[in-house]
Amino acid sequence: MLMLWYPKCSTCQKAKKWLDERGLVCETRDIKLENPTAEELQTWYQASGLPLKRFFNTSGLQYKALGLKDKLPGMDGEEQLRLLATDGMLVKRPILVGDGFVLTGFKPKEWEETLG
Repeated sequence: MLMLWYPKCSTCQKAKKWLDERGLVCETRDIKLENPTAEELQTWYQASGLPLKRFFNTSGLQYKALGLKDKLPGMDGEEQLRLLATDGMLVKRPILVGDGFVLTGFKPKEWEETLG
């Protein structure tokens, strides 16, 4: 498994602790230092079955500063993926990628259902 996270994020820390407590090993990648590529995001988006908006950190400062709430509806999926790939802080975190699943954000119940 691969977890993209921002180590200073309290939600990401909770997710990592949750995994550790269950003995689930994953590779971690700092989303700010090594943001996902458009190709990775495309692959994960398709595998997740989620709406593309779920990959955006809608509560983040960068999202708000760029006015994306109003801009995203006018952008196609490819434009949105390219935008996400420009700055890891735009991406919802953590993202957990494993065989047959992609989870965005940390929702313990969802993680338990998927990994339990």
